[in-house]
Amino acid sequence: MGTVEERGCRDGLASGKKCGWLRCRVAGTFVGEMRMIVKQYYLGCLAHASYLIADERSKVAAVVDPQRDVGQYLEEARRLGVEIRHVLLTHFHADFVAGHLELRALTGARIGLGAKARAEYEFAALKDGDALEFGDTRLSILETPGHTPEGISIVVHDLAKDARKPHAVLTGDTLFIGDIGRPDLLASVGVTAGELASMLYESLHGKLLELPDETLVYPAHGAGSMCGKKLSNERVSTIGEQRRFNYALQPMTRDEFVALVIADQPDAPAYFAYNATLNRKERGTLDTQLEQALKPLALDAALLLANQGAQLVDTRSPADFAGGHLKGSINIGLEGSFATWSGSILDPKRPVIVIAEVGREQEAAVRLGRVGFERVAGHLKGGMGALADRSELVARSTRITVQALAERLAEKHAPLVLDVRTPAEWNNGHIEGALHIPLNRLQQRMAEVPRDTKLAVICRSGYRSSIATSLLHAAGVHDVIDIGGGMDAWGRLQSGGAAAKA
Repeated sequence: MGTVEERGCRDGLASGKKCGWLRCRVAGTFVGEMRMIVKQYYLGCLAHASYLIADERSKVAAVVDPQRDVGQYLEEARRLGVEIRHVLLTHFHADFVAGHLELRALTGARIGLGAKARAEYEFAALKDGDALEFGDTRLSILETPGHTPEGISIVVHDLAKDARKPHAVLTGDTLFIGDIGRPDLLASVGVTAGELASMLYESLHGKLLELPDETLVYPAHGAGSMCGKKLSNERVSTIGEQRRFNYALQPMTRDEFVALVIADQPDAPAYFAYNATLNRKERGTLDTQLEQALKPLALDAALLLANQGAQLVDTRSPADFAGGHLKGSINIGLEGSFATWSGSILDPKRPVIVIAEVGREQEAAVRLGRVGFERVAGHLKGGMGALADRSELVARSTRITVQALAERLAEKHAPLVLDVRTPAEWNNGHIEGALHIPLNRLQQRMAEVPRDTKLAVICRSGYRSSIATSLLHAAGVHDVIDIGGGMDAWGRLQSGGAAAKA
């Protein structure tokens, strides 16, 4: 077995930095003498893993859980000289819009879903024991409900190497590295979290853990995904490793398991149910959406649409946004979890106008398309340059360091700290006297924000606090300062101060 080259994303996301929007990371393995190829594509901004499985002898390939922009799979198929004939979804994903319809349109590939799936488009209903076989490759189906009722896992066999012993299993959101899929998303109406958790117990203990320990485990998500609560940074594991080290696979009764996996799940972003529904629909493809999304809009046209209800999204960095932005715009920077926060903050049923650095408009449009924004009306032509002679339309935010915050908190009329991190982050430590409203709840809880005092908004790093500051401004709360560096920098400041006193 040799290693396929890894192509680092252009901006280093594999090491935890900003998202490379075209191809964050590609890794995989050649099996045997190039008879079968299993290749992983990792999209860091959504913590999403998809797979291409290609067979050299038959020149046939299948793609599993594709992202919506499918160019990388087509490019790889051309390079390998294979034809993509199958596109499989392990379940109806809630955190992104999958690329199954795009691949069907471009290659004629047949869509495969779990037998319990219901969708508007034609698909092969795959049940326990079904298999797709092409050349030296066999993909066997295990129905593994629990994260969703229609969930499946795909057992990969290299027939030239060992016809009986599986090489790998693609587990979708049933089994992650270090975690398992959450059963509480309620993407399927009429099934409770408890019922799904019970199904998940059986899927794990009655099916996946019956596979040999050396079977490779390839999940659909990694650390950062909201589809679980303790996902590892690792991209691949084995059944044996997960049996030993995964907290949710340790010996316990079904009732104990159900209680464990339901407890302490983070809030699901608001767009999850919308995306899960969209993945069932016969919808337009990404290319069709981009034709409109990449339309340049003159400033007056953009303002007219905004007055009619369109959402202005400034995708620049928090520092650039603070330096000057179009009044009423919301800052969701491309350098962070742009797609996730766009889905959480924006309304996918309302038009969106993108304000971006010149040259990054397509990146913003594609990443919005990945999470189901079908109504991107276009982008502001020239970006902020369009406002060069319209200073009356420009607003600014006050952004200060944690050192400046410490000085202000020591003053008589100190600002009120508004902490917009998650409950788990808050519980791990916060500034005394702070008001806690998680960012994903801020719009719904805006009435709790005091209007008679200055606010200092803080998150972990300064990314979410800029989003929150822009939301506060849009809601008419203007006496706000944004804390650059966030609690990470605050912690370093406090540690330094303690060391100096010692």
